[in-house]
Amino acid sequence: MNIFLILQMAAEAGPDRVALVCDGRRWTYAELLEAAKGAAEIFVNSGCSHVALLDESSEASPIGLFGAALAGIPYVPLNYRLADEDLGALLDRITPAYVIGDMERVNRLSQGHSCASREAFVAAAQAAAAGASDEEREGEGIAAQIFTSGTTAAPKAALLRHANLLGYILGTVEFMAADENDAQLVCVPPYHIAGISALLSSFYAMRRIVMLPAFDPDKWLQLAAQERVTNAFLVPTMLARIISRMDETGDTTLPSVQSLAYGGGRMPPELIARALDLFPNCNFTNAYGLTETSSTVALLTPEDHRVAHGSADPAVRARLGSVGKPLPTIELEIRDEEGRKLGPNERGEIYVRGEQVSGEYRERSALDADGWFPTRDAGYLDDEGYLFLSGRADDVIVRGGENISPGEIEDVLTAHEAIADAAAVGIPSVEWGEAVGIAVALWPNRAAPGEDELKTLIKDRLRSSRVPEKVVFVETLPYNEMGKLLRREVKNLF
Repeated sequence: MNIFLILQMAAEAGPDRVALVCDGRRWTYAELLEAAKGAAEIFVNSGCSHVALLDESSEASPIGLFGAALAGIPYVPLNYRLADEDLGALLDRITPAYVIGDMERVNRLSQGHSCASREAFVAAAQAAAAGASDEEREGEGIAAQIFTSGTTAAPKAALLRHANLLGYILGTVEFMAADENDAQLVCVPPYHIAGISALLSSFYAMRRIVMLPAFDPDKWLQLAAQERVTNAFLVPTMLARIISRMDETGDTTLPSVQSLAYGGGRMPPELIARALDLFPNCNFTNAYGLTETSSTVALLTPEDHRVAHGSADPAVRARLGSVGKPLPTIELEIRDEEGRKLGPNERGEIYVRGEQVSGEYRERSALDADGWFPTRDAGYLDDEGYLFLSGRADDVIVRGGENISPGEIEDVLTAHEAIADAAAVGIPSVEWGEAVGIAVALWPNRAAPGEDELKTLIKDRLRSSRVPEKVVFVETLPYNEMGKLLRREVKNLF
């Protein structure tokens, strides 16, 4: 099977139904299908080995994605925010590619590619549709190739096969489940797995997609009201900026929004509690997943949010800080450093297995002999099977041989009324090998707590080994565009 089937089914079921709104232009499913067929013809005739997108979100994203699928060629969305040196290295790795977007950068940084601007590509795809066929070419069976962030080494090329993506969509989304008035506001970058899964899941449910090419809280609120958006996905930093903007204007209503999903980074429990208070009639979902797992593998459902938010039981309320339970189609285990399965409330590395799990890179496969994928995320399952993240396995602070989770320290700090955000990292220590350093950002117009107060807070809530050796106060903490904390930059503060 091929993900092109998703667009094909939607176009057959509702050819004149609006599928996509971008920059004021409306595309029906039939129009997108024809453009994708034309794009496939262009890609095949170009002789390219990859189809790359180097641009913000637009109609070129789905046309390129589904056109590449029909042509049997991997779709490679590239991070247009990368420095020239890094981007050039990635372009060299996919030569010869058909690149859509920033022609000037492509021609300057790498040779051997066919290039077209977004506008030229979309026009050419529409023009080529008249003589195009819908013959599906098998290729390697790879739907998408997504380069990892490469924070510690050269980026790996994660491969997602059609079977992986369809395994996720068919296992989690009901075909044509959306009402014709439902609309999904998409503002995540097109080079992230969340952007691809948003396209596939919305088209399969036949929910209209409203694209915001670059996130801005004012534009998000304006577009949500203008298009009467019912569904949206946000990363935690986006939600924080939207709430802050609504507090500034005094308008805390989202009349049409019925469901808000979030993920991509750590959500402070205080922030989601504030959102639940502001929007009591909105269904919140926390989605946890990775590129290598074709998006979501665990969900904290709207009912989970309501129960946890309204509970006086600390253990139940703590679930607001979890990512919920694994999907029914996913197997999930917590393992220690020797690979042994751990029990409830024991911290270790998260392993997952399922049809949607790729765990495959162009360089190698990361799956073990039994098909389990080591996520490199640390966490634990509570007694009821709720998954709590503790950060990346590589982020664990090792103090005198004791493993310390940054997340547990950060949760204590952000519970302080003056602290808006916090990060705990390992810093060099002569005595312990590694010690705890914390960076703290304050809410506006709040008095800064003293270092001794913060150390006492952590000691009383946790234990003395978690007490930081150094504390720095910052205006804001560094995050990437998907809301992931850049701990390596935090470490540089020390």
